[in-house]
Amino acid sequence: MILTIDVGNTRIKGAVFEKDTFLEQFLFEPNALQNAIENILTKYPSTSHLVVASVGKFEKEAFSFFADRLSVHFVTHEDVFPFLNAYATPTTLGIDRMVLAAGATLRYPNQNRLVIDAGTCVTYDFISQDDVYLGGAISPGLRLRYESLHNYTAKLPLLGSECPDYFIGNSTANSIHSGVVNGLAHEIDGFIEEYRTRYSNFIIILTGGDAEFLAKRLKNTIFANSNFLLESLNHNFQYKIKND
Repeated sequence: MILTIDVGNTRIKGAVFEKDTFLEQFLFEPNALQNAIENILTKYPSTSHLVVASVGKFEKEAFSFFADRLSVHFVTHEDVFPFLNAYATPTTLGIDRMVLAAGATLRYPNQNRLVIDAGTCVTYDFISQDDVYLGGAISPGLRLRYESLHNYTAKLPLLGSECPDYFIGNSTANSIHSGVVNGLAHEIDGFIEEYRTRYSNFIIILTGGDAEFLAKRLKNTIFANSNFLLESLNHNFQYKIKND
Protein backbone atom coordinates (compact mmCIF):
# COMPACT_ATOMS: atom_id res chain seq x y z
CA MET A 1 0.00 0.00 0.00
CA ILE A 2 1.03 3.59 -0.66
CA LEU A 3 0.24 6.60 1.53
CA THR A 4 0.37 9.86 -0.42
CA ILE A 5 0.57 13.22 1.34
CA ASP A 6 -0.11 16.64 -0.20
CA VAL A 7 1.20 19.52 1.93
CA GLY A 8 -0.61 22.56 0.57
CA ASN A 9 -0.54 26.24 1.49
CA THR A 10 -3.48 25.94 3.86
CA ARG A 11 -3.97 22.27 4.72
CA ILE A 12 -2.54 18.77 4.51
CA LYS A 13 -4.32 15.97 2.69
CA GLY A 14 -3.50 12.30 2.49
CA ALA A 15 -4.80 9.14 0.85
CA VAL A 16 -4.09 5.42 0.97
CA PHE A 17 -3.91 3.37 -2.23
CA GLU A 18 -3.76 -0.35 -2.95
CA LYS A 19 -2.10 -0.23 -6.37
CA ASP A 20 -4.51 2.02 -8.34
CA THR A 21 -7.43 1.63 -5.93
CA PHE A 22 -8.24 4.68 -3.82
CA LEU A 23 -9.06 3.37 -0.32
CA GLU A 24 -9.51 6.42 1.92
CA GLN A 25 -8.77 10.13 2.13
CA PHE A 26 -7.59 12.07 5.18
CA LEU A 27 -7.46 15.77 6.07
CA PHE A 28 -5.51 17.11 9.02
CA GLU A 29 -3.77 20.12 10.53
CA PRO A 30 0.04 20.45 10.44
CA ASN A 31 0.33 20.18 14.24
CA ALA A 32 -1.48 16.84 14.15
CA LEU A 33 0.64 15.37 11.36
CA GLN A 34 2.55 12.65 13.21
CA ASN A 35 -0.48 11.46 15.17
CA ALA A 36 -2.54 11.38 11.98
CA ILE A 37 0.04 9.26 10.16
CA GLU A 38 0.30 6.94 13.17
CA ASN A 39 -3.47 6.43 13.07
CA ILE A 40 -3.38 5.76 9.31
CA LEU A 41 -0.63 3.17 9.71
CA THR A 42 -2.56 1.51 12.51
CA LYS A 43 -5.60 1.25 10.25
CA TYR A 44 -3.57 0.22 7.19
CA PRO A 45 -0.58 -1.76 8.57
CA SER A 46 0.36 -3.03 5.10
CA THR A 47 1.39 0.47 4.02
CA SER A 48 4.96 0.26 2.73
CA HIS A 49 5.59 3.62 1.03
CA LEU A 50 5.04 7.24 2.04
CA VAL A 51 5.10 9.73 -0.85
CA VAL A 52 5.14 13.44 0.00
CA ALA A 53 4.66 16.50 -2.21
CA SER A 54 4.83 19.92 -0.63
CA VAL A 55 4.28 23.54 -1.64
CA GLY A 56 3.63 24.67 1.93
CA LYS A 57 5.83 24.99 4.98
CA PHE A 58 6.72 21.67 6.56
CA GLU A 59 9.51 19.95 8.42
CA LYS A 60 10.97 16.90 6.69
CA GLU A 61 11.71 15.44 10.10
CA ALA A 62 7.99 15.00 10.72
CA PHE A 63 7.91 12.49 7.87
CA SER A 64 11.43 11.10 8.30
CA PHE A 65 10.30 10.00 11.75
CA PHE A 66 8.61 7.06 9.97
CA ALA A 67 11.64 6.11 7.86
CA ASP A 68 12.33 2.99 9.94
CA ARG A 69 8.84 1.67 9.15
CA LEU A 70 8.21 2.98 5.63
CA SER A 71 10.07 3.89 2.48
CA VAL A 72 9.74 7.70 2.57
CA HIS A 73 9.96 9.62 -0.71
CA PHE A 74 9.85 13.43 -1.09
CA VAL A 75 8.94 14.43 -4.63
CA THR A 76 11.56 16.77 -6.13
CA HIS A 77 12.41 18.27 -9.51
CA GLU A 78 14.99 15.52 -9.98
CA ASP A 79 12.36 12.77 -9.97
CA VAL A 80 11.39 10.83 -13.07
CA PHE A 81 8.30 12.32 -14.74
CA PRO A 82 6.41 11.02 -17.79
CA PHE A 83 6.64 14.30 -19.73
CA LEU A 84 9.27 16.57 -21.24
CA ASN A 85 9.46 19.79 -19.21
CA ALA A 86 9.64 22.74 -21.62
CA TYR A 87 9.08 25.37 -18.91
CA ALA A 88 11.59 28.21 -19.34
CA THR A 89 12.45 28.08 -15.59
CA PRO A 90 11.97 24.39 -14.77
CA THR A 91 13.38 24.56 -11.24
CA THR A 92 10.79 27.19 -10.27
CA LEU A 93 7.86 25.07 -11.41
CA GLY A 94 5.84 24.02 -8.36
CA ILE A 95 6.06 20.38 -7.35
CA ASP A 96 2.26 20.24 -7.15
CA ARG A 97 1.99 21.41 -10.75
CA MET A 98 4.53 18.81 -11.88
CA VAL A 99 2.65 16.04 -10.08
CA LEU A 100 -0.67 17.12 -11.63
CA ALA A 101 0.94 17.22 -15.07
CA ALA A 102 2.31 13.73 -14.50
CA GLY A 103 -1.09 12.41 -13.43
CA ALA A 104 -2.78 13.90 -16.49
CA THR A 105 -0.10 12.49 -18.79
CA LEU A 106 -0.38 8.98 -17.37
CA ARG A 107 -4.15 8.86 -17.01
CA TYR A 108 -5.10 10.50 -20.33
CA PRO A 109 -2.51 9.40 -22.92
CA ASN A 110 -2.32 10.80 -26.46
CA GLN A 111 -4.45 13.86 -25.69
CA ASN A 112 -3.90 17.55 -25.09
CA ARG A 113 -4.56 18.09 -21.39
CA LEU A 114 -5.35 21.20 -19.35
CA VAL A 115 -5.22 20.73 -15.58
CA ILE A 116 -6.88 23.47 -13.51
CA ASP A 117 -6.12 23.36 -9.80
CA ALA A 118 -8.50 25.62 -7.86
CA GLY A 119 -6.93 26.04 -4.44
CA THR A 120 -5.26 28.95 -2.66
CA CYS A 121 -4.10 29.91 -6.13
CA VAL A 122 -5.66 28.77 -9.40
CA THR A 123 -3.05 27.14 -11.58
CA TYR A 124 -3.44 26.19 -15.23
CA ASP A 125 -1.07 23.55 -16.62
CA PHE A 126 -1.01 22.40 -20.23
CA ILE A 127 0.55 19.16 -21.44
CA SER A 128 0.48 18.46 -25.17
CA GLN A 129 -0.60 15.17 -26.72
CA ASP A 130 3.11 14.58 -27.38
CA ASP A 131 3.70 14.63 -23.59
CA VAL A 132 5.44 18.01 -23.50
CA TYR A 133 4.70 20.30 -20.56
CA LEU A 134 4.37 23.80 -22.03
CA GLY A 135 3.38 25.86 -18.99
CA GLY A 136 0.17 27.68 -18.07
CA ALA A 137 -0.93 30.43 -15.71
CA ILE A 138 -1.32 31.32 -12.04
CA SER A 139 -4.03 33.55 -10.55
CA PRO A 140 -5.57 34.16 -7.11
CA GLY A 141 -8.03 31.56 -5.83
CA LEU A 142 -11.45 32.23 -4.36
CA ARG A 143 -10.26 32.78 -0.79
CA LEU A 144 -7.48 35.15 -1.87
CA ARG A 145 -9.98 37.19 -3.90
CA TYR A 146 -12.35 37.59 -0.97
CA GLU A 147 -9.48 38.44 1.37
CA SER A 148 -7.87 40.96 -0.99
CA LEU A 149 -11.13 42.92 -1.32
CA HIS A 150 -11.34 43.13 2.47
CA ASN A 151 -7.65 43.73 3.20
CA TYR A 152 -6.97 46.35 0.53
CA THR A 153 -10.12 48.46 0.85
CA ALA A 154 -11.43 50.50 3.76
CA LYS A 155 -14.98 49.26 4.05
CA LEU A 156 -15.57 46.04 2.15
CA PRO A 157 -16.40 43.12 4.47
CA LEU A 158 -14.66 39.74 4.54
CA LEU A 159 -17.17 37.19 3.25
CA GLY A 160 -17.17 33.42 3.01
CA SER A 161 -17.59 31.69 -0.34
CA GLU A 162 -21.17 31.66 -1.58
CA CYS A 163 -22.40 30.49 -4.95
CA PRO A 164 -24.54 33.32 -6.42
CA ASP A 165 -27.55 32.51 -8.57
CA TYR A 166 -27.49 36.05 -9.95
CA PHE A 167 -25.22 38.12 -12.16
CA ILE A 168 -26.16 41.61 -10.93
CA GLY A 169 -25.47 42.00 -7.22
CA ASN A 170 -28.12 44.17 -5.54
CA SER A 171 -26.10 44.75 -2.36
CA THR A 172 -22.45 45.10 -1.43
CA ALA A 173 -22.29 41.50 -0.25
CA ASN A 174 -24.04 40.20 -3.37
CA SER A 175 -21.80 42.33 -5.58
CA ILE A 176 -18.72 40.81 -3.95
CA HIS A 177 -20.03 37.26 -4.39
CA SER A 178 -20.89 37.96 -8.02
CA GLY A 179 -17.54 39.57 -8.71
CA VAL A 180 -15.48 36.89 -7.02
CA VAL A 181 -17.31 33.71 -8.02
CA ASN A 182 -18.69 34.73 -11.41
CA GLY A 183 -15.42 36.50 -12.17
CA LEU A 184 -13.35 33.38 -11.50
CA ALA A 185 -15.78 31.18 -13.43
CA HIS A 186 -15.55 33.52 -16.43
CA GLU A 187 -11.76 33.49 -16.12
CA ILE A 188 -11.63 29.70 -16.18
CA ASP A 189 -14.07 29.46 -19.09
CA GLY A 190 -12.05 32.09 -20.93
CA PHE A 191 -8.81 30.17 -20.50
CA ILE A 192 -10.50 26.96 -21.66
CA GLU A 193 -11.92 28.63 -24.76
CA GLU A 194 -8.52 30.11 -25.61
CA TYR A 195 -6.92 26.67 -25.43
CA ARG A 196 -9.75 25.12 -27.45
CA THR A 197 -9.15 27.56 -30.32
CA ARG A 198 -5.51 26.45 -30.48
CA TYR A 199 -5.69 22.72 -29.74
CA SER A 200 -7.96 19.81 -30.61
CA ASN A 201 -8.23 16.35 -29.00
CA PHE A 202 -8.56 18.14 -25.70
CA ILE A 203 -9.41 17.15 -22.12
CA ILE A 204 -9.86 19.38 -19.06
CA ILE A 205 -9.32 18.23 -15.47
CA LEU A 206 -10.53 20.49 -12.65
CA THR A 207 -9.16 19.73 -9.20
CA GLY A 208 -8.33 21.40 -5.88
CA GLY A 209 -10.32 22.37 -2.82
CA ASP A 210 -12.75 24.60 -4.74
CA ALA A 211 -13.21 22.23 -7.69
CA GLU A 212 -16.69 21.00 -6.79
CA PHE A 213 -17.82 24.50 -5.80
CA LEU A 214 -16.76 25.94 -9.17
CA ALA A 215 -17.67 23.02 -11.44
CA LYS A 216 -21.37 23.86 -11.54
CA ARG A 217 -20.58 27.45 -12.55
CA LEU A 218 -18.58 26.52 -15.65
CA LYS A 219 -19.96 26.33 -19.16
CA ASN A 220 -17.39 23.85 -20.41
CA THR A 221 -17.44 20.09 -20.01
CA ILE A 222 -14.77 19.10 -17.50
CA PHE A 223 -13.65 16.20 -15.34
CA ALA A 224 -13.94 17.47 -11.76
CA ASN A 225 -11.85 15.47 -9.30
CA SER A 226 -10.82 17.13 -6.04
CA ASN A 227 -8.45 14.22 -5.28
CA PHE A 228 -6.56 14.31 -8.56
CA LEU A 229 -3.27 15.43 -6.97
CA LEU A 230 -3.31 12.59 -4.44
CA GLU A 231 -4.12 10.12 -7.20
CA SER A 232 -1.40 11.62 -9.39
CA LEU A 233 1.15 11.19 -6.59
CA ASN A 234 0.34 7.49 -6.54
CA HIS A 235 0.42 7.10 -10.34
CA ASN A 236 3.68 8.98 -10.76
CA PHE A 237 5.38 7.09 -7.92
CA GLN A 238 4.49 3.80 -9.57
CA TYR A 239 5.80 5.20 -12.87
CA LYS A 240 9.03 6.21 -11.10
CA ILE A 241 9.50 2.72 -9.65
CA LYS A 242 9.13 1.19 -13.12
CA ASN A 243 11.50 3.63 -14.81
CA ASP A 244 14.24 4.30 -12.25
